[in-house]
Amino acid sequence: MISVVLVDDQELARAGLRTILREPYGFGVVGEAADGHAALAEVARARPDAVVMDIRMPRMDGVEATRALLAADPAARVLVLTTFGEDAVLAAALRAGASGFCLKDAPAEDIQRAVRAVAAGDGWLDPAVCGRVLRRYRTDPATDPAAVRRLGELTARELDVLKGIGRGLTNAEIARHLVVGEGTVKTHVGRIFTKLGVRDRAGAVVFAFDHGVVHPGEPPAMPTG
Repeated sequence: MISVVLVDDQELARAGLRTILREPYGFGVVGEAADGHAALAEVARARPDAVVMDIRMPRMDGVEATRALLAADPAARVLVLTTFGEDAVLAAALRAGASGFCLKDAPAEDIQRAVRAVAAGDGWLDPAVCGRVLRRYRTDPATDPAAVRRLGELTARELDVLKGIGRGLTNAEIARHLVVGEGTVKTHVGRIFTKLGVRDRAGAVVFAFDHGVVHPGEPPAMPTG
């Protein structure tokens, strides 16, 4: 059972999410909050596996709430829900430490998959807006000399794997392109996370875009060999 805290200022939106994230589907809603301030206390109390966070809220919005949650508990897992067209805000949420984002009007199955992925330590970037959000993310890159140094610590093969992650490929797809075993790719992924100081696949994707490892619109194909 995946425990979830819902954060949204609209009761109707929370009711809809409660319907999607019910026990028969493997979820349990253990807390709710109507704004970012209340979310901090509720998450501290409930210690959920995942936080489903709205972006637009009074008092403290989803970006600030995500930043505060991660400052209080770096292990917190936040999935941001938003409406189409809020690319700049989503980019800011990723920078604040969100593990992914999903559109509010996405199919119920997609929202469930997104929450499962985030709770399991993976990332989820909704393909409907991912390209646009990462392009926006890239227009305002973070200046972090330490991050550049960490990138330089990757081996050539780890850099290949990071490029695959940045292009949205699964471990199996990267393995086929690089002609190595999937277990080898998984090992590389773990080392990449450690060296770059990212928590999950979403963090690796935005790091790859932020530091020019991959670029928006770049085709997913990778050289083999």
